[in-house]
Amino acid sequence: MNQVRHAEALETLQTSAEPAEPAEPAESAESAESAESAESAESAESAAPAVRDLAGLLDALRASAAQRDRDGGHAAREKQWIADAGLLTLAVPREFGGAGASWPDIYETIRAIARVDSALAHLLGFTCLQVVSVNVWGNPEQRARYLSGTVEGRWWWGNAVNPLDTRLVASATSGGGYRLDGQKGFCSGTRGSQMMTVSAQDPATGRPVFAVVPTAREGITVHEDWNPIGQRQTDSGSVSFVQVEVEPHEVLARADTPYASLRTLISQQVLTNLFVGIAQGALEEARAYVSQYGKPWIRSGVEKATDDPYLIQRFGEMRLQAVSAEALATRAACALEDAWQQGPALAAETRGQVALATSEAKILAHRAALDVSEKLFDACGARSTHAPLALDRFWRNARVHTLHDPLDYRVRDVGRYALSGTLPDVSLYT
Repeated sequence: MNQVRHAEALETLQTSAEPAEPAEPAESAESAESAESAESAESAESAAPAVRDLAGLLDALRASAAQRDRDGGHAAREKQWIADAGLLTLAVPREFGGAGASWPDIYETIRAIARVDSALAHLLGFTCLQVVSVNVWGNPEQRARYLSGTVEGRWWWGNAVNPLDTRLVASATSGGGYRLDGQKGFCSGTRGSQMMTVSAQDPATGRPVFAVVPTAREGITVHEDWNPIGQRQTDSGSVSFVQVEVEPHEVLARADTPYASLRTLISQQVLTNLFVGIAQGALEEARAYVSQYGKPWIRSGVEKATDDPYLIQRFGEMRLQAVSAEALATRAACALEDAWQQGPALAAETRGQVALATSEAKILAHRAALDVSEKLFDACGARSTHAPLALDRFWRNARVHTLHDPLDYRVRDVGRYALSGTLPDVSLYT
């Protein structure tokens, strides 16, 4: 999908994107986060008309990306722009008023944003992921309530679902509800969100519990303790829970089926497309810098840097990595879309093929993001390390996010398939 097609798709989405601030669940109306969101919405109002299509949004994000990378913290104004562009409903089915976009189109939108700001692309991708969680784990009443609510209230979704963090305990209460106590880490998108998905351990059964709760529910504290070297505005800090009540109708039933387990692959493809976008963004920045500021090496025998044969070769290698990663990411997204359309009838074999395509794409995207963002400096030269340019943000963002899960185990899975035809097992990451 080129930029023109993006604009056309967004024009359709904007029928449900009004400039008012997001509506929130009733119990969160007086929260501190609500006040912060309201203030940011008011400050963003004058800028909103310029970002009602993807091209305008990308220009606005690009203009402040370097400064916001230095500042870190919460990008409330920029999140408002994304909401104003109608992008929060991309993954919501049309029957609930959403865009019902295909996975290739969703991921291409995430990729486009990641070229200029991979942190905010992460936030959008993870809102789509929590929407999917409700869609595949929720019952009909829950799907209607939360998916329609996402459209009507323009909700940002956060999460406290890190499967490897088992510190959050769910104690059963009468009637089928739970009480949550403990903490979760890496809770991307939770600060400034209206709703969140949660996973906790039930000590009585030894099984995980999944639920949806308003982020501002009494007893929930979202900590501002996210301070990494990259992906600095993903709001991926920790969240504490003290006697947080979960009503029976908020508990999700995670089905153990190939279709429901596509959620894991949707998550992995969000990361894959963030990596692709980072590689593409680094390449674009390198080209722009060399075109404007590049100087030929004294022994190159050419008058312009863009005529230097070694520099031309370097850009060729960078482009090959970026376009190869994009091609496999698109291939994986198309495989996912085909599987998604099969619904609950999806077979395990087909799901395994999607998992394989996802790992193949993620491996290549992982390497492209790190390599192209490093080669940027070889292409641009010493002056490109000037700190205010923040050209190192591409590498730092890639380095932080590529540590999400080990690459070696994905290469092992691909190698097993290449050698013996064994598809990847269903796991927390495949």
